[in-house]
Amino acid sequence: MGVRKSRYLLFLCLAMLLLGVRQTQAQGATLRGFVTDASNGQTLEGASVVLRSRDGRLRGTATRRDGLYLIPQLEPGRYTLRISFIGYRAYLDTLDLAPGGISTRSVALDPDEATLDEVLVQTERMDGAARITAGQQTVHPRDIELVPTPDVAGDLASYLTTLPGVVATGDQGGQLFIRGGEPAQNLVLLDGMTLYQPFHVLGFYSAFPSDILRRIDVYAGGYPSKFGGRISSVLDVWTRNGNNRRVAGAASLSPFLAAARLEGPLVKDRVSLLASVRRSMVEPWAEHLIDRPLPFAFADAFAKLNADVSASSRLSIRAVQTYDRGTLREDTGGAPPEEVRWQNRAVGARYLLLPRVLPVAADLRLTASHFDTELGSPEVPERTSSVRDIQLAMEWTFFGDRINTDIGMTMRHIRLSSELGGLFQNVEVNDETLTPFAIYIAQEIELGGGLRVRPGLRMQVYEVRPTPFLEPRLRVVWARQGHQVSGAVGLYHQELVGLTDRRDAASVFTAWSSAPRRAIDRIGPRAFRPDSTGTLRLTDLIAASLIRPGQELRALHVILGYRTNPLPGLDVAVEGFYKRLTNLLVAEWTPFPRFTTTLQPATGRAFGFDARLELRRGTFYGYVGYGYSNTRYKAEQPSLEIWFGTDRLSFRPSHDRRHQLNALLNVSLFGFDLGTRWAFGSGLPFTQAVAFDGYALVESVGDVSQQPGQRRVIYDRPFGAVLPAYHRLDVSLARTFRVGRVSVAAQASVINAYDRRNLFYLDVFTLRRVDQLPWVPSLGLEVSFE
Repeated sequence: MGVRKSRYLLFLCLAMLLLGVRQTQAQGATLRGFVTDASNGQTLEGASVVLRSRDGRLRGTATRRDGLYLIPQLEPGRYTLRISFIGYRAYLDTLDLAPGGISTRSVALDPDEATLDEVLVQTERMDGAARITAGQQTVHPRDIELVPTPDVAGDLASYLTTLPGVVATGDQGGQLFIRGGEPAQNLVLLDGMTLYQPFHVLGFYSAFPSDILRRIDVYAGGYPSKFGGRISSVLDVWTRNGNNRRVAGAASLSPFLAAARLEGPLVKDRVSLLASVRRSMVEPWAEHLIDRPLPFAFADAFAKLNADVSASSRLSIRAVQTYDRGTLREDTGGAPPEEVRWQNRAVGARYLLLPRVLPVAADLRLTASHFDTELGSPEVPERTSSVRDIQLAMEWTFFGDRINTDIGMTMRHIRLSSELGGLFQNVEVNDETLTPFAIYIAQEIELGGGLRVRPGLRMQVYEVRPTPFLEPRLRVVWARQGHQVSGAVGLYHQELVGLTDRRDAASVFTAWSSAPRRAIDRIGPRAFRPDSTGTLRLTDLIAASLIRPGQELRALHVILGYRTNPLPGLDVAVEGFYKRLTNLLVAEWTPFPRFTTTLQPATGRAFGFDARLELRRGTFYGYVGYGYSNTRYKAEQPSLEIWFGTDRLSFRPSHDRRHQLNALLNVSLFGFDLGTRWAFGSGLPFTQAVAFDGYALVESVGDVSQQPGQRRVIYDRPFGAVLPAYHRLDVSLARTFRVGRVSVAAQASVINAYDRRNLFYLDVFTLRRVDQLPWVPSLGLEVSFE
């Protein structure tokens, strides 16, 4: 990045910070602090903090994600402070606030056993599957536990697939498509650390077991300015802290998974540790239940150290590692199976500070993420790809009476390398470095009458681009008397590109590269010439195929939704969306079986709507969600005119599932918890083969019958056929026994209870059918103590 541009950005950052400081400089006192659970040190989000002055005037707020609260611009004087949260004893105190003074009061609330059941009922209604606001849905661990899985403990991956607009490749592969976007277009964060492929090869599991999670924000689109670098969706996952009062833990075992968790204080009430480890048991145990090979193995580990440094600061250090290995293609024509492997490794530190002299919150994060994937034998892989991503992020939140302002910046150093082994023609090695820089500002403005407006602007800068990307965003919410109308609109850019050959449904290997602009800006208008080995670099090849600059992925999001709760415990929501996608990269259509291909540019659009109904009554929970989505890509390819009479290609991509329906039912009776889930999905598009032939290139006169030739597939129009519909019923029955501090949970479950033959993929090269998992019984046991 040039010196002049660096100075310009630094000046802009300082100007934005000064703007935020000016917002907080109104005369008055400030009260701030953290609210936690006195029994285990967990932060309490949504606690009520109310100040009453001597003349009866009230000022208040609710605690934020980290249990943080801040009330600015208070008149000096004596106040009565009340902090409360359902299920906890209220905290009461009297305090005197000096003119211009900043007082810190961090409070730990004691649980109230008499109202514990009340908190479980009422706080659940603050979130849920139908509580969606302009594409954003907040998920808590208790929501995840409602979904039947083969294991005793829940996993975020199983819950996500119940949401309208989320399309999975099936129970194998670990790929999620959200509202028309592809997996490489989803931003997945764990405590601020970027994970490039966090879902395990067996689709029930991810790097996010429910017992370490605190809160998950799922943005299916329209996400705010603090997020960037992806054009489809954001999965923002936050873990809880370890118990800082006493040692606790759990261990579980099932035919699919073995898991253990341990947590406790290192310094009582100040420093805690949380650690979790899981390993698959599929190959040694689960495959014997169905008498079918299940060549899958996966594992994950997580650790978090959290310290209350002072009453006004918090420090946390966390690390995560995942590993996956699997063979998705059962028939390889006598060749060795194509085994795919991937690994995520990430470490991060976060420091949350309330400065002494300013009524602001400062959030500083440093993270490093590594991602490696390879295809082929472990000794000599055919294809490899790796990402090294180091990020420094800083965010300042300036609190006002009716306006809160977030100002932030991120600096990243990304190194990409790939060896693709002929996946794309003339492409062998790609090795490059990117140093993107971004600054953003976002405000939350309370206009009164239940109307909240959240404008934002993100500016993304790359060292090779003379002008930055500007991404305006806007979110609007109006809520009153049980009704809510919400909307969002925004522009998004993506510089990193995940390259996958979507012609093959069994392929989950993804190579990462920068967008074509970088290649063109770097090499200029010179001709694209191969090196001494006759090989073009990946970025050069993409740029050559696209010709013109400015080809970073871009998207426009528009969302409009309505939600109401006509009866106690009943929520109904409807939301429509539209996404316009430009500068996509898709594999070129080719008639050669399992042959390499080239990349070609494409545009796309996706639109649809979600309808959700959720009911909570006592121990009964029911949910029905329906999603309609319509995704279409357009591309041009000269060779198509030979086959179909036109060089324009308009098609449904392989993840375009038009209709989805999910129904959940969970009820507690006689100490047992019964959970059921029924899922339906309309068929996915695929390219239908209509005939096979062979050809030979004749270079001289001779006997053509002696030429070996090559096999070729004659296809119908690309992605013009539709696979059969998918549907499946999962059932679980669980019982928990408690003796003192020890709990024992046993669960029996059945996946695909009526043994539906659901198609995983149809090999378009061999026409061989590969099914998803059949009827699978499971029995799990978990022992925990606290």
